[in-house]
Amino acid sequence: MSDIMRPIGFDHLMTWVMDEYRTQKTIFGQQRIVRTDPDRAFAIFDEKIETPFGPAAGPNSQLAQNIISCYVDGARFFELKTVQIMDGEQLREAVAKPCILAPDECYNCEWSTELTVEQAQAEYIKAWIACKVIARELDLGDPDGFVFNMSVGYDYDGVCTPKIDGFLNGMMDATTTEAWQKSIAWLKDNVELFENVDEAYIDSISPRVSSSVTESTLHGCPPEEIEKIATHLIEVKGLNTYVKCNPTLLGYEFARKTLDECGFDYIAFDDHHFLEDLQWEDAVPMFERLQALASEKGLEFGVKLTNTFPVDVTRGELPSEEMYMSGRSLYLLSISLAARIAKQFNGTLRISYSGGADAQNIEKLLKSGIWPITMATTILKPGGYERLSQITGILANVPGATFEGVNVEKVEALALAARESDKYEHAIKALPDRHVPGELPLLDCFTAPCRHICPIHQDIPGYLRAVDEARYEDALNIILERNALPFMTGTLCPHTCTNPCMRNYYDQPVHIREAKLEAAQKAFEEVLPTLVANEPTGPKVAVIGGGPAGLAAASFLSRAGADVTVMERTGKLGGIVRHVIPGFRISDADIDHDVSLCLAHGAKVETGVSVESAAALKNLGYDKVVIAAGAWAPGREVLPEGSTIDAIEFLEMAKKDPESVSLGTDVVVIGGGNTAMDVARAATRIDGVKNVRLVYRRDAANMPAQEEELLDALADGVELCALLSPVALADDVLTCDVMELGEPDASGRRRPVKTGEQTTVPATAVIRAVGEQLERSLFENSGIELTDRGLPKVDSHLMTSVDGVYVVGDARRGPATIVEGIADAQVVAEAITGCAFDGKGASNIDPEYGKNLATRGDLCLSCDKCATSRCLECPTVCETCVEVCPNRANIAVRVAGERQRQIVHVDGMCNECGNCAVFCPYQGGRPYKDKLTVFWSEEDLHDSENEGFLALEDGRFKVRLDGEIRVHDIDDPACGLPEGVRRLIQAVRDDYGYLLCK
Repeated sequence: MSDIMRPIGFDHLMTWVMDEYRTQKTIFGQQRIVRTDPDRAFAIFDEKIETPFGPAAGPNSQLAQNIISCYVDGARFFELKTVQIMDGEQLREAVAKPCILAPDECYNCEWSTELTVEQAQAEYIKAWIACKVIARELDLGDPDGFVFNMSVGYDYDGVCTPKIDGFLNGMMDATTTEAWQKSIAWLKDNVELFENVDEAYIDSISPRVSSSVTESTLHGCPPEEIEKIATHLIEVKGLNTYVKCNPTLLGYEFARKTLDECGFDYIAFDDHHFLEDLQWEDAVPMFERLQALASEKGLEFGVKLTNTFPVDVTRGELPSEEMYMSGRSLYLLSISLAARIAKQFNGTLRISYSGGADAQNIEKLLKSGIWPITMATTILKPGGYERLSQITGILANVPGATFEGVNVEKVEALALAARESDKYEHAIKALPDRHVPGELPLLDCFTAPCRHICPIHQDIPGYLRAVDEARYEDALNIILERNALPFMTGTLCPHTCTNPCMRNYYDQPVHIREAKLEAAQKAFEEVLPTLVANEPTGPKVAVIGGGPAGLAAASFLSRAGADVTVMERTGKLGGIVRHVIPGFRISDADIDHDVSLCLAHGAKVETGVSVESAAALKNLGYDKVVIAAGAWAPGREVLPEGSTIDAIEFLEMAKKDPESVSLGTDVVVIGGGNTAMDVARAATRIDGVKNVRLVYRRDAANMPAQEEELLDALADGVELCALLSPVALADDVLTCDVMELGEPDASGRRRPVKTGEQTTVPATAVIRAVGEQLERSLFENSGIELTDRGLPKVDSHLMTSVDGVYVVGDARRGPATIVEGIADAQVVAEAITGCAFDGKGASNIDPEYGKNLATRGDLCLSCDKCATSRCLECPTVCETCVEVCPNRANIAVRVAGERQRQIVHVDGMCNECGNCAVFCPYQGGRPYKDKLTVFWSEEDLHDSENEGFLALEDGRFKVRLDGEIRVHDIDDPACGLPEGVRRLIQAVRDDYGYLLCK
C-alpha cells in the first residue's frame, strides 16, 4: 500500500546494493560514490567522523536505504530520525499527507518516524552493518569513520518507557537484537559474495551502533522536563547528549523582524510558541548545569540548533493547520541563535548545527567551529543525496580536528552576513508557477520545461549546449529556426522560460536570455551571409507593420517561399522597440541586426506607407494580409481631475528628442507594468528631474511588472509609492486614496480597497502608463469583427472574420511581448505556407547521454562567474522524481534501444510524502501515483490504484492498466500490453531484478 513503508530485509538490502553496483555502478541511484580520507577525521565522542556532516533527523535518515545513500555520497554523521512513544500506525494516522513542501524554504507536517520503534531500531542497525560492509568492500573509507546519533522525544515518561528504553539499549549494544543477529548471520552465510569482506571482518563489526543522542522535545515542553530528560540520558544511560533548541529562544520580536526584513513577511505565526517554549533565562543556567554534569561523567554535551520552526498554514500549503519551517528562512534564525549562544558561553558550548546548511555556507560554518552539521532541506531538492557529494569535495582540504570551541566573532559575522545576503532574502514578488501544463505521462515523461513554457517553444537546451561549447554559429542557427529576433529577445524578452527551470531549485535559473544574446553577438557576422533569399514560389503576402511581430512574420513567410512585402508607416523598421523602448534598454545597432536577419530571406519593405484597409491590399494583388500593427493608441485617462502625459508619447519623444522634454522636478508615473518601469527609468534621465515616483494601487508583490524590471527602476533611484490610487492633480500635487489589499479578484491578485484616507505626492508632471490600446480604424475599415475588448476575433490559425486576413502580436492580443508576437508569426506562417519550423528540435537531446550527470547535484557557488550555462539537460535526463525521493522509491530504468531512461515507482518504499510531486515538471504530476509501479504483494497491488505490476511465481506478471488487472506473459509481443509497458517490465525483470522481491 503506497503510503506504508515496508522495511527491506537485510538480505534484500545487501543483494540490492551489490547487484546494483555490479550492474549499474550505482547504489540506490547514487552514481557519484565518494571515497573519504581517514587521515582527515574529526574526533567526536570517543569515535571519529571522516566528514563532519550528514542527514538531519528526518525523511533522509529514516530507512536503511536512505542512510546508505547518504553514506555513499560522503556523509559520516547521521542524526537518525526521531523515535517516540507514538509510532507506527498510530503515528501515520496523525500525519497528514502529503507532508513535505520544499520548492523554496521547506515546510513539513511530520515529526518522527512512521515505523514502529522496533522497526526503526532494526533499520538503523541494518544500515550500520551495511555501511560497515560497503566501506570495506568498496574501499569508501575507514569502516569506523562514521557515527550514528540517535534522536528521541518527546517527554520524560515516554523516554523511560520500556519501548524507548529498549530502543536506546539496543542501539548502545545491538548484540541481542534480532536485526543484528539476522544480519550478521546472513553476511556469514553469503561471505562469498564479497571480495574484501571475510568472516573475521564480520566478527569485528562493533555492535555499539550509537553512543550519543539528541533530545528532541515538543514545543511547550517545560524547562524542568527538558533538563530531566537530558539528565536521564547523561546520568542513567551514559550517552553523549545534545539538547535540540527551538528558534523561539530568540523571542517573537526578533524572529518577526528578521523574517520581515528579508522578505519572508508572508510566513505567518503568532507569539504563543515564543511564550510557551523554553525561555532564554531558563535555558542558559540549564545548559551550564548539563554541561557540568556531562563533564563530570566523562561525556560530551552540546546543543542542537535548531528545531524546525512552527508556522501557520494560511494558503493551503499542506493539509494541516500548522507546519514546520526549515531551509534558507530558518538559516536566518538558526545562525542568529548560534551567535547568541556562542557569545553567552564564550564559545565553550558545543553546537551541532542544522537549519539551512548547504554547499554555499557549510565551509564557513565548519571554520567557525560549528560541527557536526546536518541537513534536510537541501537534499530534498533536485540533485537529492548527490548534493552531499559536492559538499564532500568542498570540505576535502579542511583538516580533521577535535572540538576546540566556537569562534564567536566568526559566527556573529555569519549571522550578520545572512541578514544582508541576497541568498537569504525572498523575492519581492511571489514565485511564479514552476510547472508546465499537463499531466505526467505513464511513460516518456522527459521534457524541457523551459522549451515547453516558451511561447515559441525555442530549442533552448540545444543552443545552451552549443554556447557552452563555444559553437556560436550552431547556437544562432538553432535559435533562428524558431526565433527571428535573437537580439531583441536576447535583450528584452521577459524570459518566462526561466520560471520552470529546474535550476531554480539549486541556485538561480539558467541565464537563458543572456546565452541567446551571446550567441547572436558572436555569430551574427558569420551566420547572416548564409541566410539565402530564395525565389518566391508561394502566395503574395502583405504584412502591415514593421515592428517585431511584422518582422517575424516576414522572416518565417519568406523563408517558407512566400512573396512578402512589409508595409511600415514610419521611416524605419522596428516598431515600438525602435521608436519607444529607451536606448538604454536596447541599442539601434541590435535592432538593425534583427532587421537584417528578418529580411535576409527576401522579404521586401515599403516605408512611409499608411494602409487604410486590408481590402485595398487585396485589390493590389496580395493573396494574404497579415496585420501586425502595434499598440500605439494612447492609454486611457486615469485622473478625474488634472491632465496627464501618455506613456507611449513620452517614451517616443524622450528617445527621439530628450532635450525637448520638460517634466519639472517631480515626476509621477502611474502604473505597475513593464511599460511603467521603462517610463520611470527614462524620466530619471530627463534634465531637471530630481525625483521620480511610481504610484501603484497594489503593493510590489502584486505588480504585473517583472521583478527584475522593478529592481532596475529602484536601482535607478525611482521611488515606489505602493497602495496609492491617484484621484486629482492640481498645483503640482497629486492627491491619492490610500489603499489596502482585500480579497483576491478574478486575476487572483488581492483587490485594492480604499481605507478612507488620502495622501499627496509632489508632481510637476504625471505620466500614465496604463491601458495601452490599439488603433481600431484599420480593423473597422477592413470589416474585421472585434471582441468586446476591441480585439479581432480569430480562428486557430489567427485568421480574422475576413478571409485571408490574419493578425499577430499587439494587433491580436493588445500590448504583447516580442516573443508572443514571434509565436503568432509562426502560427500564421504555418497556416499560409504549410511549412513547419522545427528542424532543430532534436538538438534539445544530448547525443552523449548523461555527460552532465557527474555534476547534476552541484549548486553553483558563484553563478555570475560560472563558465557554463549550468543547464541540467532536462529533456535528456530529467529524473528529478528519482533524485528527490528520500526513500529511493522512484527508480530510473534503462530500456534497451531507448535513449532516455524510464521511471518506475516502488510501492513498498513510499510513504506518500509528496516531495516528488512538488518538483515534477508537470503541473498535475504525481510520480508516486502516476508512474508505472512495482508491487511486492497481492495485498499492496489491490490496496493501490496505481498502474503497475507484480511478479508472479510462474514468471508471468499481474499488470494493472486502465483500471483493469490482467496476467501477462511479457515475453510474448502479442500479450496485450502496450509495447512500451511490456519492454519496461522486461527491463526491470532482466536488469533490475532486485526491485521485484521484498
